[in-house]
Amino acid sequence: MTNARRTTTHRRRSPRRIARKPLAGSLAVAALLGGAWYATAATNSGDSGGSTAAKTSTSASASTSASASSEAAADGSASASGTATASASAKTAPKAVAKTSTAAKASTGTLTPISTTVALAAKFPYLTAGYNNTREWTRTTTAVAPNGTLRVAWPAADGVHVTPLNAAGLRSGADTIVKGAKEVGGLVAHNDGFALLTRVSDTNKWKETAAAIVRYTGGKQTFRTKLTGTASNDTSPGLDGQLTWNGTKYGAYFVVHGAGGFADGHFGDKLTYISAKGAKLSGGWSWGCSHNEGIALHAETSGAFTSLCFDDWRSGLFVSTGIGAPDVAPVVQREQCWAGYCGGTFPSRTGDLVKSASGRYATAFASRGAASAKKNSADSSGRGWTVTPKTSTHQVAVAFMANRDSGPGKAIYLTSAAGTENVNVHIAPYGKDRLLVSWESLKGAKCNAGTCTGTFTGTHLRLIDWNGKAQSADRVVTARISGDIAVLKNGTLTWAYAPVTPTYASPLNGASPTTTSLRIARLTP
Repeated sequence: MTNARRTTTHRRRSPRRIARKPLAGSLAVAALLGGAWYATAATNSGDSGGSTAAKTSTSASASTSASASSEAAADGSASASGTATASASAKTAPKAVAKTSTAAKASTGTLTPISTTVALAAKFPYLTAGYNNTREWTRTTTAVAPNGTLRVAWPAADGVHVTPLNAAGLRSGADTIVKGAKEVGGLVAHNDGFALLTRVSDTNKWKETAAAIVRYTGGKQTFRTKLTGTASNDTSPGLDGQLTWNGTKYGAYFVVHGAGGFADGHFGDKLTYISAKGAKLSGGWSWGCSHNEGIALHAETSGAFTSLCFDDWRSGLFVSTGIGAPDVAPVVQREQCWAGYCGGTFPSRTGDLVKSASGRYATAFASRGAASAKKNSADSSGRGWTVTPKTSTHQVAVAFMANRDSGPGKAIYLTSAAGTENVNVHIAPYGKDRLLVSWESLKGAKCNAGTCTGTFTGTHLRLIDWNGKAQSADRVVTARISGDIAVLKNGTLTWAYAPVTPTYASPLNGASPTTTSLRIARLTP
């Protein structure tokens, strides 16, 4: 376990976006710190519904634009109906960014998502205000059970809904509503139910929520285990988390707020292991990455799980030897960060970490690079960094690690257009030896304090190999990729997204618009 930063005092922030707001006043200088990535193999310090039914419809969603009665207008307002039927209309795709070979261009034809539309019986608020009120997609998580069935988790006013689907993306039953749940922090699908990482009510000095894992079996709650509380002097007002399962235990990785003890008033992260019956296990850590602004977690068959983090204090991609945030670790890229924001590191502050059959790891992120990076003299701990970004807009980068204990090589950039902002970056396995990288692009970007507005120009899909080399030209599609992606046994990728026309022309002010349907996209290699 690492010690909490003692050189600054962090004020309390909105519970909804607790780790995404800037420091105030005297903290402005100290807050311009480097973003930290780390891949960890942690083993020390341990921590001793209702239902709805709906219809579905199927539609193609490749490089055409799908319009449905459930889709919202381009200004972000929603006019959703519960039984949308899609129709396709032609739409010109923006020019691809990267140069690729003729063979690579020919393979682009495989990048053709298809989708079903699932009607919802509750309103889903599909946008969330991030740093500087930037528009972020409210997280949905899609998970596949061993028998090939799917679960999709999404938040509503009456709790978190978990919708059961078959492998084709069609509803197979009524929703399970996890009452009192405040956020989708991660989801594991089982043949007989699911486990959800979420936030629930709690009693503490900050009057904030607690992190919890809730397990449902056969439609009934079998355990609800709180992961923060007065005994551990922490709360979780905003998870930004991940939940994984290796067949024996769960790993839950999420943001915490100190509520007493050495970390009182500070923000960090926590990795906790839970048994199949909801009991806390040894391992993980109680305090790690500062103001964690991007989390990824990969379940290993044995030993500790592998994790990634973007940090506002120590910048770079870390390879840990068993603690939450190592002081000395390899760095893939310095980034300008401050409390609550690290440059669009992960979509909705969650990340993707892909492992190859040979044990290599790959991840993707939005990066402004570093024109200069130096230790922050104002930080008496000697671990803070001050970084001057190289570009005003974010470019898409990928990084590779030979294994969980080695440092990554230099980041590989897939985009370079100076006036184009790239957000909502994802990476996923595509067949046996390729990776799918996706992102949303905004032309005419206008940037301030690290965040940008601009005109949405589409969701880009690109195939790369495990060396970062392009295996296809960009394919621009309307089937947005947001939230967590599930991988079926045959390699098909599937995910859920709100059927709305994206807009990033202005910040999100006020309440989120809502929709009463979701698209379930599928992409088969």
